[in-house]
Amino acid sequence: MGYRIAIDVGGTFTDVVVADNMGRMTIGKGLTTRERIFHGVEQGLTVAARQLGEPDVPTLLSQADLFIYGTTTATNAVVEGKTGKTAFLTTEGFPDILVLREGGKTNAYDFTAPYPEPYVPRRLTFEIRERVNAEGEVVVPLDVEHARSVLKRLRAHHIEAIGVCLVWSIVNPAHEAILGGLIEEELPGVAYTLSSRLNPIIREYRRASATVIDASLKPLMQHHLREIAQDVSSAGFRGEILGATSSGGVMPIQELAERPINTIRSGPALAPVAALHYAQAEVGSRDVITCDTGGTSFDVSLVRDSLIKATRETWLGGQWVGHMTGLSSVDVRSIGAGGGSIAWIDPGGLLRIGPHSAGAEPGPACYGRGGTRPTVTDAALALGYLNPAYFLGGQMQLDTEAAWRAVGTIAEPLEQTIDQAAQAILTIAGEAMVQAIQEISVNEGIDPRETLLVAGGGAAGLNIVAIAQALGCPQVLIPRTASALSACGAQYSDIVAEFSLSRLAVTDDFAYTEVNEALQSLHAEMDTLESELRARGLHNFKRDFFVEARYPTQVWELEIPLEKDRFDGPPDVAALVQGFHRVHERVFAVREAGAEVECLYWKGRLSGLLDRMQPDRPPAQDAPRGAMPHAHRSVHFAGQGRTDTPLYLGSALEPGMQLHGPAIIEEPTTTIVLYPHSVAQVAPLNNYLISIP
Repeated sequence: MGYRIAIDVGGTFTDVVVADNMGRMTIGKGLTTRERIFHGVEQGLTVAARQLGEPDVPTLLSQADLFIYGTTTATNAVVEGKTGKTAFLTTEGFPDILVLREGGKTNAYDFTAPYPEPYVPRRLTFEIRERVNAEGEVVVPLDVEHARSVLKRLRAHHIEAIGVCLVWSIVNPAHEAILGGLIEEELPGVAYTLSSRLNPIIREYRRASATVIDASLKPLMQHHLREIAQDVSSAGFRGEILGATSSGGVMPIQELAERPINTIRSGPALAPVAALHYAQAEVGSRDVITCDTGGTSFDVSLVRDSLIKATRETWLGGQWVGHMTGLSSVDVRSIGAGGGSIAWIDPGGLLRIGPHSAGAEPGPACYGRGGTRPTVTDAALALGYLNPAYFLGGQMQLDTEAAWRAVGTIAEPLEQTIDQAAQAILTIAGEAMVQAIQEISVNEGIDPRETLLVAGGGAAGLNIVAIAQALGCPQVLIPRTASALSACGAQYSDIVAEFSLSRLAVTDDFAYTEVNEALQSLHAEMDTLESELRARGLHNFKRDFFVEARYPTQVWELEIPLEKDRFDGPPDVAALVQGFHRVHERVFAVREAGAEVECLYWKGRLSGLLDRMQPDRPPAQDAPRGAMPHAHRSVHFAGQGRTDTPLYLGSALEPGMQLHGPAIIEEPTTTIVLYPHSVAQVAPLNNYLISIP
């Protein structure tokens, strides 16, 4: 078994994690290079190769069996409007599906906000003469000649992609299939997506939105993924290339290119995979809040009873005003509060953080690359949290004076000292992070005071203790590989594919035949993929089934795991109902005993289990041991001022050692700040378990 290489391309840094045949992780980082992504990947690989004693990147790649690639390219393209020129084909009489959306609004009484633009402009929406009813009966046959004339008009618009979403195609997809064939005849080479194949769910806007987003990404992502595969192969890699997906797993990159919407938010989706692995290995925790603080954003996700929370409501560009992917994916909430988030003062004189970020170019002022505006990283350096000579393990020298000047632009108008302004920047950023955590945890019926907080990302350790104190979390787990948590998640992930379909069933009069046929069709789809993966050499598989259900008249559904893959009688239905009651009570603190349950969507998940090595667990220590600092530095803490603080090198710390705050732990790719009265212990697998006062 050779090396396994995982890549996570972020907005500021590209993370590289290499696992050897003993399961040991090596981290390399490079600045993200948007003009050619592989250049940043190569920087990280160079750092990792040096640590592993390999002479160069080609040698490292030649000894690797698996290369897993995660990217923000698709997410950025959608948010920035840089996707392919896309047309939307829908049933005659329904041209405003993308315009009207689902009618949501953050503030119902704010009439000054402009109405959001649809993902596909109204002028590129075309109606197709056909109609299928809810029972799948053809009411109006597809007018093939009319459809051909529409496609010929698209040629004049220089369309690059087409999304097709016909009414009730989820019951009878025949007309969509015919349209797909017509597109191939009339517009050969133009990418297209059919809603009945991509996302066969009832809600029209979500299905249409997923379809056009997927289609619009195909020209860009198919080129991008092909380019990455070529660059990696040219550099010496001969193994299997997989791509990260938004469901928290990985897929062969060729298949991912056929459904590029699955790459949206794929990086953050892998962070809870790593967090759950570390939490179970170190303390056996099944409930985890994952915080991933990168250079651009702060991402929060949730694990409940060892299951990573999923959602169909992933918005890009803001809830209601952005665009919804509509697919089931890991529920990740993001805010612009990363290490590179810019601090600024609004017209009312209040300090704000983000959402704009300094990114990799020019980066925070302390990077010395031309940035002048103050960021969270500049504030941390000004407070003494960061070692300017040991950033990225010494790869980058930080400019402390530049950080002071940048923070000074905040301190002067606020009439504060540099320390006070820098502390205010971290405090405001922390408050936004606390709010994001509360929204995803408390709203799901989870008390942060009873949950393990797992922190990741390069900036995770700067203020995670203060965040945990505000939430009342008793413990924080920071892995040694925290700075590349998402890439580590790829190391612990499996090939995961999800298939879903709509089939209404009410538990008081359960449609056994229809539901079992639906579950069997999901099995058939998984059979096809499993056969393909077995041909690639994969042998271990697992199948899980879920239903999205609700009480009658409710608007939104809850996802419930199924105990079986078919329903043989009333006891199976009763088990589904009880499972729904439990989840509903957990989320909403109420259950309707005796109420029937409506089941809308059925989902099957196929997991192809990848081989991986687990590092050896060292013997337990009889009692905590102290550690010796390698130096001291003046560090500012809120309410305490400047303090002579001991500094510890992570490489010198071993399992069983205990450190009392105030203290700072310096890892090559992250820094952990132990606030006064907090206590960190090096856990058995060499990660940091921090007790919060």
